[in-house]
Amino acid sequence: MAGRFALTDATIVTGDTEGTVLPGRTVVVGTNGEIEQVGATATTPVPGGYRAIDTAGRYVVPGLINAHAHLFSDGRPLPAILTNESTQGLVSLFSHSPVGRRFFKRRTKTNVLTQLRSGVTTIRTVGDVAYEVVAVADEIDRGRYVGPRVLASGPLLAVTGGHGAPQIALIADSPWEARRNTRLNLRHGVKAIKISATGGVTDARTIGHAGRPEMTEEEMTAICDEAHNAGVLVAAHAQSKEGILASLRAGADTIEHGAGMTSEIIGLFLDNPRSLNGTSALIPTFAACLPLVKLDQQVTGINDISKANAVLVLDEMIQGIRTAQEHGISIGMGTDSALTFVTHYDAWREMDLVVRYGGLTPAQALNAATRTNARILGIDGVTGSIEPGKAADLVVLGSNPLDGFRAFVDPLMVVARGTIIDRPSVTRYPDVDAHLDSF
Repeated sequence: MAGRFALTDATIVTGDTEGTVLPGRTVVVGTNGEIEQVGATATTPVPGGYRAIDTAGRYVVPGLINAHAHLFSDGRPLPAILTNESTQGLVSLFSHSPVGRRFFKRRTKTNVLTQLRSGVTTIRTVGDVAYEVVAVADEIDRGRYVGPRVLASGPLLAVTGGHGAPQIALIADSPWEARRNTRLNLRHGVKAIKISATGGVTDARTIGHAGRPEMTEEEMTAICDEAHNAGVLVAAHAQSKEGILASLRAGADTIEHGAGMTSEIIGLFLDNPRSLNGTSALIPTFAACLPLVKLDQQVTGINDISKANAVLVLDEMIQGIRTAQEHGISIGMGTDSALTFVTHYDAWREMDLVVRYGGLTPAQALNAATRTNARILGIDGVTGSIEPGKAADLVVLGSNPLDGFRAFVDPLMVVARGTIIDRPSVTRYPDVDAHLDSF
């Protein structure tokens, strides 16, 4: 239950792009799970009946928002049977069987709670096995257990043989089939739509496949029109200029991963008449790509084709994020959790990587994961910053994350919509962590 409490004498890291830090602050949270007051501790008394929690020497930051997540796996290297083209049909058959549905529902709940305990208080999924994430999100919203805010996509939308198909995708090969699949997802209660505009790294069949256009502009336009009619944003997996351009013309609201840009692409990001809110944003995912490039293939388990595609995609992603910075394009944060070497407890690594490889400052990286992500996803009136009237989605840390994002490794407290999780812990994979720490 959300309780009446106040964090006193805290140092607030606001999450703005300037890196503003406010020492000696009190944050008062009411029974409705919303922030009631934020002010100097000296002039903000704790109301009667409220629990006072001394956070002197602690840093309070907005809860992180992971705008690009999958929940079907735990981030350890996937077994070959799951990535082998010859076994895709069998894997898909199991996944959609009664046993498979129960398996992925349990795994989803575990992974959602792991993300929460590591400081992620809002998750947008972008490709689920079926509607198991919708079910978990509904259980959280009904108060069955404490969890993050979850915007579930259901299966992504792809073409025959396209990225993600058939394991986590509905397949369409015409605009009307694509529209029907969008309606099907919406009927199941999704809060996001994901499309595969181009091929991807992990299921690439040839070098260069990762950026090859797959879904037509007409098919994507039908999807965007249908989703936008329901007020739902559309995310497009796109790893080439051609794929990004077609996606933006169709009305995609976010471009996932990204690539180099042309002047036409830049213009559409900044002014996109077909998008839901008039602009589009970029969600890079360094945490998914860099391990495939930096680590030995014997460690990652990927083949030569996937390795070559990962190298190409990384170069394009770096070009894209730097162009976005130069032109004021909104940049969000997403980890691509569940993919190889992207666990559910290390969203901090994505922020670290966009600083080291993407050129963002630490303040800009934290801003992308909080305030900007909230605005991109249309929930900035609800979360993303520490202000009165917003949900109390907070993380209490022992050190300033702007001095190093490893501050998120062991949060002292996570608050989700006003409910406190004290001294949260997660199950870690030391072998995975050691490899990721090596670059």
